[in-house]
Amino acid sequence: MKIVPVAKIREADEYTIHNEPIASIDLMERAATNLYTSIKTGLAKGQRIHIFAGIGNNGGDGLVLARLLQHDGFNVKTWIVQYSDQCSPDFQINLERLKENISFIKSESDIPAVEADELIIDAIFGSGLNRPVSGFTAKLIDSLNQSGAVVIAVDMPSGLFADKAVDLKKHSIIKADYTYSFMFPKLAFLMPENDLYVGRWEVVPIGLHPDFVDHVEVKNRLIETVYINSMLRHRPKFSHKGTYGHALLIAGSKTKMGAAILSAGACLRSGAGLLHVHLPVGNHTALQSIYPEAMISFDDNETHFSWLPDLSPYNAIAIGPGLGTHHDTANALKLLIQESQVPMVFDADALNILADNKTWLSFLPAGSILTPHPKEFERLAGKFDDSYERLQLQIDFSIRYKSYVVCKGAHTSITTPQGQCWFNTTGNPGMATGGSGDVLTGLILGLLAQQYKPFEAALLGVFLHGLSGDIAADEMGMEALIASDLINCIPKAFTKLK
Repeated sequence: MKIVPVAKIREADEYTIHNEPIASIDLMERAATNLYTSIKTGLAKGQRIHIFAGIGNNGGDGLVLARLLQHDGFNVKTWIVQYSDQCSPDFQINLERLKENISFIKSESDIPAVEADELIIDAIFGSGLNRPVSGFTAKLIDSLNQSGAVVIAVDMPSGLFADKAVDLKKHSIIKADYTYSFMFPKLAFLMPENDLYVGRWEVVPIGLHPDFVDHVEVKNRLIETVYINSMLRHRPKFSHKGTYGHALLIAGSKTKMGAAILSAGACLRSGAGLLHVHLPVGNHTALQSIYPEAMISFDDNETHFSWLPDLSPYNAIAIGPGLGTHHDTANALKLLIQESQVPMVFDADALNILADNKTWLSFLPAGSILTPHPKEFERLAGKFDDSYERLQLQIDFSIRYKSYVVCKGAHTSITTPQGQCWFNTTGNPGMATGGSGDVLTGLILGLLAQQYKPFEAALLGVFLHGLSGDIAADEMGMEALIASDLINCIPKAFTKLK
């Protein structure tokens, strides 16, 4: 699903108006009607509903919604937030159509008291806002946030920008419990710091012209199930273990063998034909007792990775989980970068070593996959003030080093050497547990070994990882979820996806 910037959404509206064709007032009616259909089943007839409508088109949507609610017998009061003397033509038409239960807010003294058991619908500014809210409107937003009432935002929480950062400490922004976005999700929804303001969000189709939607160029997208499903390959009847590749996992150290075990388990469950795990000598018992399917490559050192095995048998390599950052390990990693001729995944301590040796980044094999969490990425690419800056740094990093960067978290972002970004749609807070990232590394490694392209392996691995987490959370709850549960649910994730 495309994440379309606000400027392009306006173009989509205009294109639809001229090419469907449809009058702008009728397009507004259709949008608000679809919104009403989305929210009405969750509303109680006896509950008092306050709709706060600005004087632009977002306010016009709110007025249509008010009229539809009143028509169906809901208890609605509409408040016109008159922050200017100029209103949009479609707002004016819908104000004349509504006619009843309307009051105006023109100053701080007009701000009504809203009770905690009432419902607020925010249609003050929407996605068209391009400067911070000020004056009595800011006071209104602060008052609504303090009411304790449930808040539904129409298209965007008022005060929040769709495509850029806002100073969350200084500016007044509606804290929505639910946000219903017209036609496309907004980039702001994917930024962690905005979660308090966006709440749970949903996209409401409004019938924008398919020619525009299909052809508009965007750099940000959401990963959808149907797209991931199209990537999955079917296994030929006469295939064998060699058909599905030979993976090498370089992981673990004397005190961190668990990371290697988790990553190995995920790789085996990904469908890889063969797996070798390169371990410090004498540290193999736990791995082979849990996963006898894994083969062992022994390092000469008893505590950490210090030398390269023969790389020729392998179709893909991953390095990092539980590795440690010993100087021997760093030297061996440098040699691996120089010697490898196959796709590679860099995670955990491999990333920390790269962060301490940034000149090595230029020698990463093209198409490498890096899987940092935000702090690891900061060490690699530099500090950032907000998630928008982090995302731009991530895109720039992928372009500069011809790599795929998987920045882990809610809505994990995957950036490509072409400057695109894909946001994941699976996963849950129960996955915020030690070892979850090791599982992801093993999944991606196994997919690479099966000759999935790096782009495919990154997206498919992230999506399956999150889907496994969703299945695990459904079965045992988020609080009890541990990383090994993700491995156990990978087979169910594949089955569910198919």
